[in-house]
Amino acid sequence: MSKNDFIIEASPRKDVGKGASRRLRRLANEIPAIIYGAGKEPTAITIPHKDIMKAIENEAFFSHIVTVKVGGKEESVVIKNLQRHPAKPKIMHADFMRVSADQEITVNVPLRFIGEEQCVGVKLEGGIINHLMNDLEISCLPGNLPEYIEVFMAELKVGESIHISDLALPEGVVSVELSHGEEHDKPVAACTMPRVEEVETTDAEEGAADDDDVASSDSSDDDKDED
Repeated sequence: MSKNDFIIEASPRKDVGKGASRRLRRLANEIPAIIYGAGKEPTAITIPHKDIMKAIENEAFFSHIVTVKVGGKEESVVIKNLQRHPAKPKIMHADFMRVSADQEITVNVPLRFIGEEQCVGVKLEGGIINHLMNDLEISCLPGNLPEYIEVFMAELKVGESIHISDLALPEGVVSVELSHGEEHDKPVAACTMPRVEEVETTDAEEGAADDDDVASSDSSDDDKDED
């Protein structure tokens, strides 16, 4: 997929504030959004809700350069934040950041786990895979922005983990976490043995068992008396 596959048609927005945003969502089925960055004034826009919902169906939308057409002009942006409705499948607001070809950007890129079915720890040792991260914050020039980062799982054994430093990042791409030092080398995925739940006998259950024993003993004594 090329970095120009995502194009969103937008309109300038003049009315701002919570009331205006509510009317926009309810009456026009559009969402408020803003474009900022690159040393320019923020631009308030509106986007058809159906268009943004269609775009986010593809995870690549979050790690691609997006073209927003507004007022006869085109803006190259990346999505920085989506405000979602807490209970409904709706987008409430979107933040876009302008990008420039010669300025690095910081974005979260999805991780794609490769070879889990062939993982040594799973196939031969009975382990399970735990995903500890689903995306990675990176810094790079817009032209180097990857769609995703691969995590190769086939050689992972039980008790082992894959860390950020183990990932093969594309040329020109830097992990933001690792740029802060080795102590930020977080685990990405691990292979562990399934947990076996131990059934603990509670005091109440023990008491019930004792009562059953006493009742059984009394019953036996009664049987002897009858004999």
